Amino acid sequence: MTTNDLTKGSVVKSLFKLSIPIVMANFLHTAYQLTDTFWVGRLGSNEVAALSMAFPVIFLTISLGGGFAVSGTILVAQYAGQGKADRVSKICFQTLLVIICTSLILSVIGYWVIPYIIQPMTKSPEIARLGISYLRITFVGLVFSYFYMMFQSLYRGVGDVKTPFYIVLFSVLLNFLIDPLLINGYKSIPAFGVDGAAYATIFTQALSAFIGLYLLAKGKGGIKLNFKKPEIDFYEIRRIIELGLPASAEQSTRSLAMLVMTFLVSSFGDVVLASYGIGIRVLSFAIIPCLGFSMATSTLVGQNIGAGQKERAFEVVKLSISIIFVSMSFAGAMFFGFAKETLEFFVPTDANVIAEGTIIIKYIAVTFGFIGVQQVVAGALRGGGSTLLAMFIAIISLWVLRFPVAYFLSTHTDLGKEGIYLSFIISSVLAAIISLCVIYRKRWIKDLTRPIELKEKEVLEATITEKAGPQ
Repeated sequence: MTTNDLTKGSVVKSLFKLSIPIVMANFLHTAYQLTDTFWVGRLGSNEVAALSMAFPVIFLTISLGGGFAVSGTILVAQYAGQGKADRVSKICFQTLLVIICTSLILSVIGYWVIPYIIQPMTKSPEIARLGISYLRITFVGLVFSYFYMMFQSLYRGVGDVKTPFYIVLFSVLLNFLIDPLLINGYKSIPAFGVDGAAYATIFTQALSAFIGLYLLAKGKGGIKLNFKKPEIDFYEIRRIIELGLPASAEQSTRSLAMLVMTFLVSSFGDVVLASYGIGIRVLSFAIIPCLGFSMATSTLVGQNIGAGQKERAFEVVKLSISIIFVSMSFAGAMFFGFAKETLEFFVPTDANVIAEGTIIIKYIAVTFGFIGVQQVVAGALRGGGSTLLAMFIAIISLWVLRFPVAYFLSTHTDLGKEGIYLSFIISSVLAAIISLCVIYRKRWIKDLTRPIELKEKEVLEATITEKAGPQ
């Protein structure tokens, strides 16, 4: 089994060895949205507003099934730490089945209900039309987006971060080439406008999904799936679902909060909505190092717990928190200083959006270090098998702290829209403190491979007893 052994050697070296390629891959992955924003931003404010509404809906849809990729990765990491290649491949196949079924169900539901979500978000029929059309195209290709996500997660679980990076690099470069062609048109290629961004994403992710299937069939990176003789294990599927549901709920909680916040922001007009959408996209780009360290921490924690090295797993978490807080606080200071220039890059001709977006980015930039702490802790909890605890922290952060504060400050004080922006700072600081309190109690570390070992031991003992016969 060709995995990277992350249970020995320097913790810091292992953390950076794993996290840097993940961060680079995530930067490339976010380039999908940034490329769309760059080209769509040149069409007009209506198109930007439509994309701003669509982003949280897509994030929510991906999150609903993303937890199952997380649960599969957790199990893969712990079994990889034990060197059990057959169990790793088996978990991967069951995860694939769960992901495919989930994506097909959500794509059908999403296609039909999306008008009822988008239309209340804006008073402009044109913005609503653009947003609905874009999202319906996206839902048609949802299965490719899910597999694209799952493939990367499972390979990271075995410590192979280079293969996902190359796949993402290929898809982003391809998307960069065809995005302007489908959005603006070229010669015989019609201009699809906002829809062109959706078509480009579906095409590139579908191609990447087929490449991923080929690599899995060939056994690249220590995961080999036998598609000719598929083995369905309902016990493992149940484990993936039970572990994945809290992870999906956690991610969905975050994306649903984004959607509800977008509703609140939209009440202040289309200029604020467009500015907020760009600000959130910049935030999603800026916190990629947080997500990278979170994923690396999850894999490292999982493999070390699987290998029985719980203290080393805790050491990984402490170092990761320290590194991400310092680095992201510095990044936040940079974005604070160059907020206006950032907005001018995406929307060079709309002075109102630039002015409002500059204010938003300055508020959000203050939170970068604290968001980093939350993300790393969430990754540690997932790797430790405590997906339910990670879910509760996300709910507290977003639904007990952020949204109530945003609603109160924006509607019951003179702050208005700036009350929404201020809620990011308040909730991020408090949630980071709560996260640190949870992680240092060490009650989140769970060995998820033990139930299977006990089950196999019971089956073996029963078999021996049966063969021995009555004494």
